[in-house]
Amino acid sequence: MTTYRVEPGRRVELDAWDPGDRSWFEDGKKKGVRELSELRERLDELQALLYAEHRHKVLVVLQAMDAGGKDGTIRSVFDGVNPQGVKVTSFKVPTPLELDHDYLWRVHRHTPGRGEVAIFNRSHYEDVLVTRVHGLVDEAVCRRRYAHINDFERLLAEEGTTILKFFLHIDLDEQKERLQERLDDPRKRWKFRQGDVEERKLWGDYMRAYEDAISATSTEWAPWHIVPANHNWYRNLYVVRTLVDALEALDMRYPDPEEGWEDAVIE
Repeated sequence: MTTYRVEPGRRVELDAWDPGDRSWFEDGKKKGVRELSELRERLDELQALLYAEHRHKVLVVLQAMDAGGKDGTIRSVFDGVNPQGVKVTSFKVPTPLELDHDYLWRVHRHTPGRGEVAIFNRSHYEDVLVTRVHGLVDEAVCRRRYAHINDFERLLAEEGTTILKFFLHIDLDEQKERLQERLDDPRKRWKFRQGDVEERKLWGDYMRAYEDAISATSTEWAPWHIVPANHNWYRNLYVVRTLVDALEALDMRYPDPEEGWEDAVIE
């Protein structure tokens, strides 16, 4: 999928990307949900093949503002796949041990091995987003880190990792509705953090940080997709379609059975 992919070298202005856009799939929600179900079945098949072939690696990076839908995307897109070959890592505030090392140290050990899909719920990009917005690093440090990140992702790609990066793009009004829903729904109240309200006040700063980071790090080997995410079904459909396309492009094959399998007798 290339509809929302950011071409390398393109300067991103997020105001030009409509979070409510549904132009890629014009058949409506009902057909979209049906196609999502079919694509999940195909993803299950491809993930089983990826695991069996034990050759390729896939890294999915999800970034979004608070309530942007990272957890919901993971639940919806990967519903039904074999958890043995999929791992999810959420990168939160670094521990003292992690702070004693370079900022990519804690990330590298969670990248996928052969046959695996690794999902980053937030990622190494927090170190050019949150740290910048809160003044822990300046723009010069961020520019240096963009180069580090590009080199890091190039290393992964050259060693056989397919990298898909998604910024789940919602608008300020949609975030307000979702945060309010967390307060109103007793089943979601546990998700609410007072810090979400404070971070919301920094929306403009975060948008500028995302624009700079995405512009600097959307590469041929690790492209960004800015996914309209105001509508959950549309977001999920685009992500799963992109993932299925990427896996099909790997042209995977099941391994040959071990020699002598045809003479095996099961008693």
